[in-house]
Amino acid sequence: MVWNKIYQFLRMIDFGYTVFGLPFAYLGAFLAIKGIPTLSQLLWITVAMIGARTAALCLNRLIDREIDRRNPRTSHWVMARGGLPAGAVWAAVFFNLALLFLAASQLNMLCVKLAPLAVLVLWGYSYTKRFTWWCHLILGLAIGMGPIGAWIAVTGTLDWQPFVLGLAVACWIAGFDTMYACQDVEFDRREGLYSIPARFGVAGALRFARGFHVMTVTFFLLAGLVLGLGWWYYAGIAFAAAILVYEHSLVHPQDLSLVNVASFKVNRYVSLVMFIATLADLL
Repeated sequence: MVWNKIYQFLRMIDFGYTVFGLPFAYLGAFLAIKGIPTLSQLLWITVAMIGARTAALCLNRLIDREIDRRNPRTSHWVMARGGLPAGAVWAAVFFNLALLFLAASQLNMLCVKLAPLAVLVLWGYSYTKRFTWWCHLILGLAIGMGPIGAWIAVTGTLDWQPFVLGLAVACWIAGFDTMYACQDVEFDRREGLYSIPARFGVAGALRFARGFHVMTVTFFLLAGLVLGLGWWYYAGIAFAAAILVYEHSLVHPQDLSLVNVASFKVNRYVSLVMFIATLADLL
């Protein structure tokens, strides 16, 4: 029984997809000092990212569980079908937020001071589809805080340069989240929920997704110029852009059967490619 609950919890938070944001957080830390942070810094950045992401996913599943229950696509999700008690998931939220604050305290005081702002964004995101179709970009901004936070973690200062990288990550997330949301266009309209697909239709949403990803590549290029990076980094951008082009080739307004493949299985490699290419450039 206990192992089954643990399994259900890991399914709920999609633990395997932590790989989405973590490489970009490391990227912020490496670029901040143009080298390799200490093992302690990397450890606590990892703890902070896992704590923040887990708390955010738990909150999203709790806040949206009634909506998810009514949606045929998500009605089998763990919280939608009552697979875990809400009280236990709330406990997981506060435990993981405590991990985030603990990690911040082990890094520097600026991290501690800014941690409540991160919690506000992570908590508030789940409500945004109730009032704005910009919810996809707000999700992107929440995850885009990762490299900015990691930069602050190793420098102890709030600089402007990591915000360029954060915007690249925000647009990357917004692009694939807009694509993913195309599956729920009719449900969102019926429920009065806000999303780019519900507002502009599937074809319009896919154009938005392409636009977000063009901006992703643009911000990556700007980050390279701002930080004085070399050809390995730009080779990584070219490779990442090719992945994004392939991702978009899989999804069409009349055929959404490969949305999950494009949004998750293909898209995940963008962060890994950019991290490896940047690390090669720095070393």
